[in-house]
Amino acid sequence: MAKAGSSRLAIFSELWSFMKVRKKWWLGPIVVVMLLLSVLIVLTEGSAVAPFIYALF
Repeated sequence: MAKAGSSRLAIFSELWSFMKVRKKWWLGPIVVVMLLLSVLIVLTEGSAVAPFIYALF
């Protein structure tokens, strides 16, 4: 379990270093929006709000 958590953090650190070295700062807002939308979909998956959320997309 600890290994899975450290690999997730490694992915974010590699993404951050990639954006920093290659000067790809425009990727930051895209990643943030994708993370927020995925959290929204996961949290509303079992609720009555889900049909309204899916209708937006």
